[in-house]
Amino acid sequence: MRIQITPHWGVAQDVDHLVDTTALLTLLAAIQETGAIAQAARSVGLSYRHAWGQVKRAEDLFGYPLVNAGRGRGSTLTPLAEKLIWADRRIAARLSPLLSSLASELENELGRTLPQRTDGSAALRLHASHGFAVAALVEKLEAASLSVELRYRNSFESVSALARGECDLAGFHVPIGEFEAPAVKRYMKWLKPQTHSLVHLAVRTQGLFVAPGNPKRIRTLADLQRPGVRFVNRPEGSGTRMLTELLLNQAGVVPAEISGYESTEFTHAAVAAYIASGMADVGIGVQTAAQRFGLPFIPLVRERYFFALPTASLNRPAMRTVLDLMQSPVYRSSVSSLVGYEAGETGRVLSVTEAFDR
Repeated sequence: MRIQITPHWGVAQDVDHLVDTTALLTLLAAIQETGAIAQAARSVGLSYRHAWGQVKRAEDLFGYPLVNAGRGRGSTLTPLAEKLIWADRRIAARLSPLLSSLASELENELGRTLPQRTDGSAALRLHASHGFAVAALVEKLEAASLSVELRYRNSFESVSALARGECDLAGFHVPIGEFEAPAVKRYMKWLKPQTHSLVHLAVRTQGLFVAPGNPKRIRTLADLQRPGVRFVNRPEGSGTRMLTELLLNQAGVVPAEISGYESTEFTHAAVAAYIASGMADVGIGVQTAAQRFGLPFIPLVRERYFFALPTASLNRPAMRTVLDLMQSPVYRSSVSSLVGYEAGETGRVLSVTEAFDR
């Protein structure tokens, strides 16, 4: 059983005149791509008359045009229409991980009211911060008919949940180089070399996302202190927030002097969407998110992403399925195709001592 929950929003001046943005945004995106209302209408399965009527109803609601249409010059979107598209992308970036976690919880709650599986197997409980390689893995596990109970949580929450026996796999990430030791020290509060093992997921690059065109000419972390530069952060407890604190401390930058330091977004994609929407000038996250939102990226540090798990569970059938899939050429190829990700060690099982030379 699979439950899917997706963000859905509308715009209205009153309850009797609601514009469903789902259909409108699909049409506007097609106009943006094709440059012509007629061609856009055909691509989404509408008549020209119906598509134009949909645009006009929305324009009447806003009291402002959404499409610039001129004879022989094609059609372009107005700034308002472009902002609606960005708003939708931002909503999806912020809410999709939360809704995926909720859907997974509901699947398992409903599953407990149904007859038990004849093979006696239980869902694999995966807690991890939202990441592109993690999402790709969950997709492939579900395609392989492995029941997965997914919960997107920050790195510290995930590893502490593993220590309490609340999950089977816990995702977390550790910077490579001088910041590794202080980061590992934080995780060792929960990871026990005699109890836990690690599976290497990927190496990825974190850095600065800056607004399109980099109008504030941001080059280094020191630029975050300049007047007029707006920063968007990740929440307390996330691995990226810890990395940000380590980087700023090394650079001698005082967080209190950064405008927007207390403003947070839940995922890398949400940070990128926030900046792409013009609500901030800079943030820190993985390169893939910057690329997907068309933002310039300034690399700062490479890091390793791991799954921690009980060593005793390595030979469980469900865990063997996970490991076999992670070690497969198909999954490794999907990870290496992500901008800023490396898959050379993907699927390798390590002891905590081997991973961190402890």
